[in-house]
Amino acid sequence: MSVSTWRFTEPDVYLDAAATTPVRREALEAAWPFLTGEFGNPSSHHQIGERAADALEDARSRVAHVLGMRAGDVSFTSGGTEADNLAVIGIGLASSRGRHLVTSAIEHEAVLESADFLGRRHGFDVTYCDVSSDGTVTPDSLRTALRDDTALVSLSYANNEIGTIADIPALTAVSREHGVPFHTDAVQAAGWLPLAELGADAITIAGHKVGAPKGIGVAAIRGRVPVEPLLHGGGQERGRRSGTENVAFAVALATALELAEAERAEAAARARSVRDDFITRVLADAPGAFLTGSRASRLPNHASFCFSTTSGEAVLLELERRGVTASSGSACAAGSDEASHVLTAIGIDAATAQTSVRFTFPADASLQHAEAAATAVTASVHSLSQSFS
Repeated sequence: MSVSTWRFTEPDVYLDAAATTPVRREALEAAWPFLTGEFGNPSSHHQIGERAADALEDARSRVAHVLGMRAGDVSFTSGGTEADNLAVIGIGLASSRGRHLVTSAIEHEAVLESADFLGRRHGFDVTYCDVSSDGTVTPDSLRTALRDDTALVSLSYANNEIGTIADIPALTAVSREHGVPFHTDAVQAAGWLPLAELGADAITIAGHKVGAPKGIGVAAIRGRVPVEPLLHGGGQERGRRSGTENVAFAVALATALELAEAERAEAAARARSVRDDFITRVLADAPGAFLTGSRASRLPNHASFCFSTTSGEAVLLELERRGVTASSGSACAAGSDEASHVLTAIGIDAATAQTSVRFTFPADASLQHAEAAATAVTASVHSLSQSFS
């Protein structure tokens, strides 16, 4: 089976897969009937509505299987941000344990802003676990942060800016010892890392990271965990997320996620080889380059650097001129003048943090793409370093 129906158009090299991926043809074809003839509302009690409901429940079961959850645990949302909000705010507000939340300072903005909202508007006390210089939260750090009134732990599976992978099974074991629900944002991990045996009580993903359209996500929250809904209305999604369901995109997400999971081991091995070649070349040849995040435990397709002799934004502009597309970090924070909260949290000073560039390879990237990109990076940084000196 082909990893993707999409290919690079030479000489452009797209290295921003962490921001988004193209929609897979298989996902589009699966969704098409529910955008056309099978347009029914799944809450309607007639044949066309019931066919839509059947397709929705089939998609729910398929997603649940990949996530290692039950079908009833899966709620479809508008994307990863809403899914994170539902998991963090919804579980937090519904908890009878207390008003304490544990997270880390390197989480995605959707988690951090949800935690901040709980603190500002609902009196939650938020504890941020200690994070190592490579972006790791240890079980001991989590254990120290837990309290008797902890309502929820929320720690990401893989960091979107530096690529570091968390040992979620070990962290969930600590949380479980204390009877505290555990949520993991797996948006970046989906398609690259196994999802079915994490032990988490809540897992969130976004469709457009795995080849589904933008505008669909999942908050999978185990049935035993109480959730306060954020959207109120007709009680769809088993009362956890009201609103007419997007059947077509749910079907597309299920299709793309299944394909990504089927191809995951092969795609990850290939991406890891490409990534490692790229990292080696950049560290050897680009002035002032140093890798951020863990070298050993990082997403297979992820490489992130600071270039201390120049500006990250200048590097991005020069790379694009040379046919390479990358990013300075989270697409959700694009346009901000502030240094990355992730990089400063792991001990990188603000000035150096603003030299960061993130390269995330699509599943079908090759060693030729790594070589071409590394050559462009080296040339760009050399050129800019001379102009900055």
